[in-house]
This record gives sequence, C-alpha cells and structure tokens, in this order.
Amino acid sequence: MEWVILGIVAIAAVYAITIYNSLVSKRQMVREGWSGIDVQLKRRTDLIPNLMETVKGYMAHEKETLDAVINARAKATSVAASGPEARAQAEGELSSALGRLLAIAEAYPDLKANTTFLEFQSALQKTEDEIQMARRYYNGAVRDYNIQVESFPSNVVANTFKFGMAEYFELENEAERAVPTVKF
Repeated sequence: MEWVILGIVAIAAVYAITIYNSLVSKRQMVREGWSGIDVQLKRRTDLIPNLMETVKGYMAHEKETLDAVINARAKATSVAASGPEARAQAEGELSSALGRLLAIAEAYPDLKANTTFLEFQSALQKTEDEIQMARRYYNGAVRDYNIQVESFPSNVVANTFKFGMAEYFELENEAERAVPTVKF
C-alpha cells in the first residue's frame, strides 16, 4: 500500500513539474513575442525622422500633420517600456498620424516621385507588415499561455507559482484598425 501511495505522489509530482515547465516555456514565448513587436515598433520610430525630413521640404504648410506625426512618435517612444495596452494605444495614434501624412502626400506630385520618399514609404510599409506579423505571433503566444493558465489542472500549478494572465496587443479604436486609403 505504501508503494502505491508513493507511486501516486511521484506521478503527481512529475505531472506538476511537466505543467510548470510548460507554463515557463509559454511565458517565454509571450516575452519573445513582445520583444518581436518591440523591435519592429522601434524600427518604425527610427524611420520616421528620415521620412519627416524628406517630406518637410515639400509640405512646409502642412505643419499640423507633420506635428501630429512628431507628437505621436514622441508618445510612442515614451511608452516603450509600458505594457501592451498603453503601447497599443500610442502606436495606434502613430499609425493614424502616418496614414494622414501619406494621404496628404498625394497632393504633392514632386514628393510622390521623389526617390527618397518612395524608399522610406516602402521601408515603412515593410515595417508595418513586420509589425502585423509580430502582433499575430505575440497574440497567439498569449492565447496559448492564457489557456494553460486558466485550464484545469494546470491552473492549480499556475496559481501556486503565481503565473498571471498576459495582455493581448490590440488596437482599441476601430478607426485605428482601418488601413488608411492612399492613392497615387
């Protein structure tokens, strides 16, 4: 009878260790996903000053739009260490401001034909695509992690070792979700 009890305890311990290790692995995937988003968002904020300098010469009287992009970039940079919710809001504002900037560029034929502008616009589009892929990866990792944190019996191990829920990276404003229309 002692051997049976020891066997059950050993099996339960191995199972708890397996669940713990799985939770640690998924938490690391969430962190890796967030790091991927962070890298792409940093890349975008680094592109913006060069894009702005190119555009300034052509759009001197569009100061309000330029200022909106500059302010949104500053806000996005200042919340870089924040969680997904604050970061998503700031990045959504930046995306919206960039969309307005690119839409206004339509009125400037010389700017649209400028090689430097086209290169920055292409790099920005590539970065936006990379951000989208990083968001999907991160949110998938968060989903898998949160399912395990909430599911029985892994929730017992998660609660014991204080594994909390992770936040999704979502844009809250529907207007920020929409892709700006830019026609050249």
